[in-house]
Amino acid sequence: MMSARRPSEKQQDRRRKITELVMAEGTLRIDDLVTTIGASAMTVYRDLADLESQGLVHRNRGNVSAASSLLYEAASEFRLPQNKAEKEELARAAAELVEPGQALVLDDSTTGVYLARLLPERAPLTVVTNHRGVFDELRNAPGISLICVGGDYLPWADAFVGGMALDALRNLRVDLAIMSVSAVTDGICCYPQQEMVQIKKAMLASAQRRVLYVDHTKFRRRALHAVVPVEDFDIVIVDSKTDSADIEVLRDRGALVEQAGRTRGVAAGTQRAGRA
Repeated sequence: MMSARRPSEKQQDRRRKITELVMAEGTLRIDDLVTTIGASAMTVYRDLADLESQGLVHRNRGNVSAASSLLYEAASEFRLPQNKAEKEELARAAAELVEPGQALVLDDSTTGVYLARLLPERAPLTVVTNHRGVFDELRNAPGISLICVGGDYLPWADAFVGGMALDALRNLRVDLAIMSVSAVTDGICCYPQQEMVQIKKAMLASAQRRVLYVDHTKFRRRALHAVVPVEDFDIVIVDSKTDSADIEVLRDRGALVEQAGRTRGVAAGTQRAGRA
C-alpha cells in the first residue's frame, strides 16, 4: 500500500501562511483567502481540506475559521465571543477574590478581558498584563495603575511574549496571578505554544497567590505543552456547567475548587495561604 505523498516545501509554506492568516483573523471568507494567497481556488480548497483534517481550521458555507488544536490556539478575536456567558460567570467569581490596593497579573486569556471590565469596581489596583485586550479595557479606567509587559507581539494572541516580556515579569512581584489555559488534561494545565507557556510560568512565579479559571470546554480539549498541575494554584474556578466528574479529578489531586454560580463550599479560613 502506497503511503501518502508528503507535501512539497512550497505546499507547506502556503499552508503555513493560510494557517497564520486564519489564526490572525479568526474567520475569513474563502474567496478573500484565495485572493490573498494568490493561488487557484482549487489549490486553496485542497490546502484547507488538509488543514481541516489536522484539526487546525473549520470550513462552513464559504468561510474558514480557526480551530484550537494541540499545536495552535485560535486567534484572540475569534475566542473572545466564544462561551461568553461562561466567561462572564468566571470573571465575576474571580473578581470576588480581588481586594482594593492589590497588584495582579492577567495573562492572554480572553476571560481576562471580561474580568478587566469588572476591575474598576475593585480600584485602586495595579494591573500587569501582556494582553492588549486587557490593556485596552483598562487604559482609561480610574483608579487602575496599568503596566503593559512589552516584547514580541503575536497578532493571533493579541499579546506580547519573548525575552523582554519574560525579563519584565521576572522583576515583578504581585499579590495575585489570574489566568486560564487551553486545556486541562488529567489535572494538568496545558497550552499549545511553548512561548506562551514560558510567559504563564513567569506570571505564576511572580505571584503570592495563584488563581486558575477554566470553563467546562477546557476539560474536553488537549494541548501540547504542560504549564503546571492544577494543585499548583491556590484556587481553581470552574463554570456552573462543569461536570462533577471533572471537578472530582481536580479535588483528588488536591486542588481547591470553586464552582462559579454556586455557593462557595469552602470558608475563607480554609483556603490555602499564599506563597511567600
